[in-house]
Amino acid sequence: MAPQREWFEKDYYAVLGVPKGASDKEITRAYRQLAKQYHPDANPGDAAAEERFKEVSAAHDVLGDADRRAEYDQVREMAASGAFTGGPGGYGGAGGFGGGFDGADISDLLGGLFGGGGRGFGGGGGRRAGRHAPARGDDLETELHVDFLDAVHGVTAPVRFTSDAACSTCEGSGAEPGTAIDVCGQCGGQGQVAVNQGPFSFSQVCPACGGSGRRIAQPCRTCRGRGVELRSREVKVKVPAGVTDGQRIRVKRRGGAGRNGGEPGDLYVVVHVAPHELFGRSGARNLSLRVPVTIAEAALGAAVRVPTLGEPVTVKVPPGTQSGTTVKVTGRGIPAGSAKGEPGDLLVTFEVVVPDRVNDAERAALEALAAAGTGDVRARLGV
Repeated sequence: MAPQREWFEKDYYAVLGVPKGASDKEITRAYRQLAKQYHPDANPGDAAAEERFKEVSAAHDVLGDADRRAEYDQVREMAASGAFTGGPGGYGGAGGFGGGFDGADISDLLGGLFGGGGRGFGGGGGRRAGRHAPARGDDLETELHVDFLDAVHGVTAPVRFTSDAACSTCEGSGAEPGTAIDVCGQCGGQGQVAVNQGPFSFSQVCPACGGSGRRIAQPCRTCRGRGVELRSREVKVKVPAGVTDGQRIRVKRRGGAGRNGGEPGDLYVVVHVAPHELFGRSGARNLSLRVPVTIAEAALGAAVRVPTLGEPVTVKVPPGTQSGTTVKVTGRGIPAGSAKGEPGDLLVTFEVVVPDRVNDAERAALEALAAAGTGDVRARLGV
């Protein structure tokens, strides 16, 4: 995409209200908020809102594309450094683009900045496709909350969000169904026209077609010729067995709608797993479980029944077990599912429970235990 005059004149970051170093995610979020606020459907008959909507869309067309954004940033830096005036102060200067270029085309001057050849701005066959070329849609991100057991076993669940999507009326063409789409007669379908600026020429968006390279006799009544509309969507997401909290799942081609026939972007779903009342997670496939045991069971040893994701199992409590001791129950963790490898393990941690109240019989037994005890459990303290 060749640099336009408005690249020098318009600060697209300010239009979207984001800093120059904003991430792609921040740019997309700002665009969606502004597009929703100023969309013509939300402001019928408001010319100022419609103009603001066009301005926001133009800014996102550039900043939302990594290649275009890089070109825009470099052109703005060159303009600020005085590269087009022979000194600092921007491209206009007192003589407007004057000095030093002597009849050169601005496209040739910038051609080598972005890769030259097929990616350059100069020359006939090497010119990059204009704004009317198919453009891939934005990658989107949303969130999905799932139950603990659904995360363990896997589930297919719907996510709902609002985004640009191919217009439901014109299916993305921008034209009212049944009407024609012609090549723009002014730019010949290029989407740009050359404007003479004293000693050289400069490309700008074709005023007749707005850079699309097409002339739509009757714009779609729903999207007003844009080919996309902001609407609520629902996408079914396959959550794999064993998914962890915070994991991102990629759903191909279910993101933002492509422009001018381009393919859709991808949808990234961040999964949030609700906690379980009994089980916890330890690593990718292991489950954890805290099991209370009595003083007698910990001291003498015992066999206790504990729950699993399937049937309960019996676990041995070794004699002399200390509170916090963990034993492993092999193969009773998270199933392997369709993934390769073995199922995880169940990690059982024993917690010795000291009663806060005792009856007479328990008191007598504990006193007898204390009297029969040998050794000093606090000997290492040295006091």
